[in-house]
Amino acid sequence: MAAAMLFVVADCGSSESPSPPAGSTEFAIRRIVDTGGPEMSVRLVRDPISSALFVVQRAGDVLRVNLPTQGAATVDRLYTSADTGVADVQGMAFAPDGTLYLVGNVNDGLDNLAIIRRGARVSGGGDQRVWSTFAQTVPYPRSNTAFDHQWNGIVISPDGRSVYLASGSRTDHGEVQTSGERFPGLREVALTAKIFRLPASASGIVLPNDEATLAAAGYIFARVVRNSFDPAFNAAGDLLSGDNSGDRDDSDELNWLREGGHYGFPWRLGTNDTPQQFPGYDPEGDRLVDHRFYAYQHGFFHDDPTYPPRPSITFTDPIPNLGPDANSFRDPATGAIVKATEAGRALGTFTTHRSPLGLVFDNSNALAGRYRGGAFILGWTRGDPTGDTVPGPFRDAGQDLVFLGLQRTAAGYEAHAQSVVCGFLNPIDSEIVNGRIYVLEFGGTGTVWEITTPAAEPARTRTCTTVAR
Repeated sequence: MAAAMLFVVADCGSSESPSPPAGSTEFAIRRIVDTGGPEMSVRLVRDPISSALFVVQRAGDVLRVNLPTQGAATVDRLYTSADTGVADVQGMAFAPDGTLYLVGNVNDGLDNLAIIRRGARVSGGGDQRVWSTFAQTVPYPRSNTAFDHQWNGIVISPDGRSVYLASGSRTDHGEVQTSGERFPGLREVALTAKIFRLPASASGIVLPNDEATLAAAGYIFARVVRNSFDPAFNAAGDLLSGDNSGDRDDSDELNWLREGGHYGFPWRLGTNDTPQQFPGYDPEGDRLVDHRFYAYQHGFFHDDPTYPPRPSITFTDPIPNLGPDANSFRDPATGAIVKATEAGRALGTFTTHRSPLGLVFDNSNALAGRYRGGAFILGWTRGDPTGDTVPGPFRDAGQDLVFLGLQRTAAGYEAHAQSVVCGFLNPIDSEIVNGRIYVLEFGGTGTVWEITTPAAEPARTRTCTTVAR
């Protein structure tokens, strides 16, 4: 195990964590530290033993962010990729006992192999861990497009007994992706577009690219999700996750993931049926196909007579968003951009192309004010707050922290989304420690921001607080 190296010392703001003035309805925001970038740091998680923040970088290095009550924040590089034994890392999670899991991918341009490494704590060994392979897949076919989402999200059940893993799709909307005719007629495969559940007591699991074998082993938890990058458990023990739709203007999703659930992909995205499944589809007449996006420019929208028939199952629709924010949609009949709240309807769930990441719950009731016990999610993509001038969210700025205002209903959950902090650079993950929210950026210099919620009740019409750079 490599010795811990102090490699960043950054006094990016006040030396003490600010709190909003008494009676303020604004959020206090402090720039904590830069972890390296751009496009290096991908996950931000809390160690349940020490309550320290950990960051993992795509190359496989694991960093610890030290948050002193006074003085500058620092970052220690605890483990390098040579220690962890994995690269192209997209997932990281702690088990309740402090065991650390990393999700990486290995590809050769033809196939992808996912590998999940486990770092067990050494008793009395400080930061020392013993690394081993918890699970891995056999190689499975890549599409070699922008839609190889690979394996990414990971979360451990609150009782520590199960490991949940998200495998993204290899297609945009279920189209054939042959990878240069090397995989004729291939769409999704057994190891893609699913949520897997593995026993934490196991080791050396090998996951085959075979649906029947995976099902017989009890490894498939939920099916037909497109890219559930960041699943998380709430205080009730329910597993939720954001899911981004494809290059068509279908709504992004927030799903309550349940065992045996089917979440629609690719036949249904948001609450829209994918029109390519129907005979005679013409994308030139489809008002939800944005010609600026990769899938249209590469001819992936087309009449598709061999599109797989819709299975005879009931899909679980995403959680409805009753606004007031993150709920714009394009009218499929007119092409007009509409706010769902202005139209007097819910949306399932978010404005298209937001790419909802960084789902976090205040399960310890540590936040202040109306946010105590609440849920938050990030919008990754930059959008246009007033129109549709960029290939991203429309009438929606994106790149923000959204308070979800989740409520249980007879049907499940509903969300009242409110954008509360704006102006991030591709925010990718968030965490709650000691009553404050921390947000990690994938863009820029990999900045970690600290956000303190106000104790006073804000007006529902408040505008979001913008980070100061």
